[in-house]
Amino acid sequence: MTEQKTVLQLAQALSGQWTVPLLLAMAPARGRFSPLQKALGITPARLSDNLWRLEANGLLVRLSPQERRHPALPEYVLTEEGQRVREAAQALQLTEQRLGLGRLSAQAWNMPLLLALHYGNERFQQIGKALDPVTPRMLSARLDSFQQLGAIQRELEPEPRPTFLYHLQAMARAPVGQFALDLESLA
Repeated sequence: MTEQKTVLQLAQALSGQWTVPLLLAMAPARGRFSPLQKALGITPARLSDNLWRLEANGLLVRLSPQERRHPALPEYVLTEEGQRVREAAQALQLTEQRLGLGRLSAQAWNMPLLLALHYGNERFQQIGKALDPVTPRMLSARLDSFQQLGAIQRELEPEPRPTFLYHLQAMARAPVGQFALDLESLA
């Protein structure tokens, strides 16, 4: 697998409304359910679903009752892979602040799309192939959204067959480039 593909997959692993906040809250909450819920302002059911998903993806381990500080209270720890993804989440949070476009990681494919453009994928089909299995509809929606936000530019290339090319705007190049370097160092 190429380094670019690994970086794109790592960025996609960070997508989701609660993924980044949950990974970043693990250390301060010491992996305990109630402090996580309080820190995130999330319902117990939603927190439980997200913890289960992160556990299923190999990022968390639920401690057995004998390993916990209190046997009746659920407690989680990051796996080695989870710690790596947490470092990526910290880099993502910094990139979102630098871009100033809000929490982009809350929606699927946002950050992988910006990274795909950074890596020189400029045609719709190239971007779609780099982000496989993104659907054409989802890709089109994300491209339109970023164009409206001013993060990407769409231009028409008339020859040999009319097609649109997509590029990062100047305001997005440096933050996305640094994010790519950060993820490459973790890959």
